[in-house]
Amino acid sequence: MELHPDFLARPLTHRGLHDVDDGRPENSRASVRAAVAAGYGIEIDLQLSADGRAMVFHDYALQRLTAESGALRQRSAAELASIPLKGGDEGIPTFAEILELVNGRVPLLVEIKDQDGELGPNVGQLEQAVVQDLVGYHGPIAFMSFNPHSMIALGRLAPDTCRGLTTSAFLPEDWPGVPEPTLARLAGIPDLAAAEAKFISHDAQDLHADRVLEIKQSGLPVLCWTIRSVQAEIAAREIADNVTFEGYRPG
Repeated sequence: MELHPDFLARPLTHRGLHDVDDGRPENSRASVRAAVAAGYGIEIDLQLSADGRAMVFHDYALQRLTAESGALRQRSAAELASIPLKGGDEGIPTFAEILELVNGRVPLLVEIKDQDGELGPNVGQLEQAVVQDLVGYHGPIAFMSFNPHSMIALGRLAPDTCRGLTTSAFLPEDWPGVPEPTLARLAGIPDLAAAEAKFISHDAQDLHADRVLEIKQSGLPVLCWTIRSVQAEIAAREIADNVTFEGYRPG
């Protein structure tokens, strides 16, 4: 499935329209409600609970975003729902809850976080949970991951989904624990065909990379992350077809 045109027409809020000063933590129901109300697209992240549910949360560990510590994957969906996000009064939401909130009103860009640990092939359980939650959903939705194996797995499970790759320079300092040969390979973005990727979402600091320009010239949409000012957005749009933003509101 091709990328829906709405993904290029509306800027995408990074982890929802979040602002903890206003009670809207990242990847929260409140941030999603605010993004829908403002008419922006939404980017969210998914991790896997102990009981196999897709949870809307960015980090592997709980401590940055909650008062708890330890790996999210060691808690059940019910336990995670009872843990308030810092800066808000709501617990960690499931993917199913966010789908119900959005209800097709704005485009939803879903990043499936790497579950292998080394961007390798040990994936599939989170992708299966995603497919189960997706049944009956109608509206612009697309999936992406830094791990191409995730998108390949999702393609096997749900071939009609729109899939892309989250990409960057894959610098070793940004990916501790991942073998450097893996990072060097991924920096060349070699898996577009294998993943049947219909877009990339690339690090805005690296948009002038030769490979990104080559992909742009091929006609594949290029999104980017993360834009934090009007000036940065203007610069990014010289190459990118759309931006994922936080900390300001695009016009």
